[in-house]
Amino acid sequence: MAVPTAYQGNTSAAVPEWLNKGDNAWQMVSATLVGLQSVPGLVILYGSIVKKKWAVNSAFMALYAFAAVWICWVTWAYNMSFGDKLVPFWGKAKPALAQKFLIKRAGLPATTHLYHNGTVETAMSTPYLPMASMVYYQCSFAAITVVLLAGSLLGRMNIKAWMAFVPLWLTFSYTVGAFSLWGGGFLFQWGVIDYSGGYVIHLSSGIAGLTAAYWVGPRTLSDRERFPPNNVLLVLVGAGLLWMGWAGFNGGAPYAANIDASMAVLNTHVCAATSLLVWTTLDVVFFKKPSVIGAVQGMMTGLVCITPGAGLVQGWAAMVMGILSGSIPWFTMMVVHRRWSFLRNIDDTLGVFHTHAVSGFLGGAATGLFAEPVLCALFLPVTHSRGGIYGGVGGLQLLKQVVGAGFVVAWNAVVTTAICAAIRFVVPLRMPEDQLKIGDDEVHGEEAYALWGDGETLELTRHGPNSELESQRLHVPTGVTQKV
Repeated sequence: MAVPTAYQGNTSAAVPEWLNKGDNAWQMVSATLVGLQSVPGLVILYGSIVKKKWAVNSAFMALYAFAAVWICWVTWAYNMSFGDKLVPFWGKAKPALAQKFLIKRAGLPATTHLYHNGTVETAMSTPYLPMASMVYYQCSFAAITVVLLAGSLLGRMNIKAWMAFVPLWLTFSYTVGAFSLWGGGFLFQWGVIDYSGGYVIHLSSGIAGLTAAYWVGPRTLSDRERFPPNNVLLVLVGAGLLWMGWAGFNGGAPYAANIDASMAVLNTHVCAATSLLVWTTLDVVFFKKPSVIGAVQGMMTGLVCITPGAGLVQGWAAMVMGILSGSIPWFTMMVVHRRWSFLRNIDDTLGVFHTHAVSGFLGGAATGLFAEPVLCALFLPVTHSRGGIYGGVGGLQLLKQVVGAGFVVAWNAVVTTAICAAIRFVVPLRMPEDQLKIGDDEVHGEEAYALWGDGETLELTRHGPNSELESQRLHVPTGVTQKV
């Protein structure tokens, strides 16, 4: 069949023969959808799901992380994740900014898969799109990982410590997981499956969040006892952006607008919807009321659980994974967390350990069971890949998934601990008590709403005077320019 002119190569200097315009367009759209999950998705969700006095600080932690990751990513972190191999779990650090690098055809140098005898089984991954699109897509993944981690630390982490934590954690933790599983590292070579980030993004952010929460310390007692969302409707807006953005999250993983991408998107929605319904049902059965925040948690666990195998499992398996993700993380959050003193003593603000670490591991293990051979062949470079229920070498796949998860857990726990220890030599990890008491007004000099509320104190130089006469006497500017 003749290829339409719009999709042909060599139509201009900007359209080389190897470029597939459809693949490139879908990759950029997918990257943008993932970016929208962070900004504004998680910015809105974090700013709304916390107590009013922490709305600005929580939203800003997400916004800052998103911006900081971009600069680190193109300066050194991209090639540490997807460049030439330095060691079996890390790539060589170098910039991804040069024109010659960004306009050439995308390629992941370390993804050549070898047989046990050292001969090539599958050649290097070279999608039909430019390196610029690859850098963009993978940066949106790196950014949301750090933003998700922030959910464990809301309401008490020193903002200056957070500003140092983001580039350090991206450099010494995220890049290792990304290279090991996606960039051609040792877990990739061994055959561990992580279709779109169940381990690289969710398991790592959940474990790192729990570890960092331990070292930062808890919120104030009053905040831990009562921490109502300041705007449940906006929580749903942020959650909706996350859900729909996941089409790019999982649909962009094949680096092509192909059949596998379509399967991944469909499975994503099936699993998320099933998980939400199961979580809500459990809330009704045990607490007599359907919780909106609970429904959001169930949605999240479903999205996380399907991610490691989104394009590799059949529709019925996606539904089974939704049932598991709507029930097991519910149990760990509502029962285990309250009864196990170790978890109860760690203040994981939004329960990121349950929604991401538990769900990410659950999804990886389920992928080891349900990965369908034909779908695996459409995506994976490793021959004979299959889940345990399909016989053959499938049983070994489950073992690989568990061992791979163990590496991710151990690395993130150790490295996150080391980063927190290093930062607290320079700046305290936890806010001082005066900031903890007041919140946004003391930390940023700004508030989410022009209403009197918890922890707020009156300062004329900040809020403006009480009368026009007093304004003239104090020369205090008012309105949006009052801080200029």
